[in-house]
Amino acid sequence: MKGGIAAQLAVLGALRDAGVRLRGRVGVHFVVGEEDGGLGAFGTLQRGYGGDVCVIGEPTGGTLVTANAGALTFRLTVKGLAAHASSREKGVSAVDAYVGVHRALGELEALRNREPHPLLAEYPIPYALSVGTVRAGDWASSVPDVLVAEGRLGVRIGEEPAAAREEFEQWVGEVCGRDPWLREHPVQVSWPGGQFASGRLPEGHPLVGVLRDAYRDSGGGGALRERGATYGSDLRLYAGAGVPALQYGPGDIEVAHSARECVSVGEVVGVARTLALAVLRTVGVR
Repeated sequence: MKGGIAAQLAVLGALRDAGVRLRGRVGVHFVVGEEDGGLGAFGTLQRGYGGDVCVIGEPTGGTLVTANAGALTFRLTVKGLAAHASSREKGVSAVDAYVGVHRALGELEALRNREPHPLLAEYPIPYALSVGTVRAGDWASSVPDVLVAEGRLGVRIGEEPAAAREEFEQWVGEVCGRDPWLREHPVQVSWPGGQFASGRLPEGHPLVGVLRDAYRDSGGGGALRERGATYGSDLRLYAGAGVPALQYGPGDIEVAHSARECVSVGEVVGVARTLALAVLRTVGVR
């Protein structure tokens, strides 16, 4: 997002330095909390800072992202029965109890990805279900009586988060019902952390054409390709507030949050040129 911020600030600076007087207003929102549910964007919109359209500077790899899948953070608490490791047969390992649940989550992921939205068809796993942390036990020589696993559940485009949660909880419940220990000690499911619904720009919205034309006419070359993204973003908050939104920014999400994270200066400049021309054409000049 730093590359996107730089491009947006460059646009404002260039218009100011050129003495351009716009017919309408252009607002730039720099908000916090996007990675954990979007409270910054939510609060900004609640205070009345909206707009006719919105371009979010997420890294889009030279494409226009017009839809996002959602993502829900889940927590699984698996109970076992503590015992000394020298007599482990007297206990029940929460780790062993979890193994079958983990395997079943992979099956649920495959089921939920059978018919992806056309905007996400290029991705191997459009709606990923991933366990990110697993914690169990407090000593090497004891049978662990509690395991806590946390992860994220991908939400389909157009799917209500409540429906995704219900399917997940029902699936875990069915897995527990097939296991003698878990049938009597079912896995507890909770939903802490980030909760992202899906979101999308209305199909056929003219903002796509505006940015494509601005990209071409500013020297970008061929047409910008439209696609969706497999992660949640603030797009759904703007769309939910009645502000048509898409994502267009320098960089590639594939290297984000990694040691290889980088954005080329050329991409930042190219995006800034496209946005500057799009602003002039949509807002107009006095």
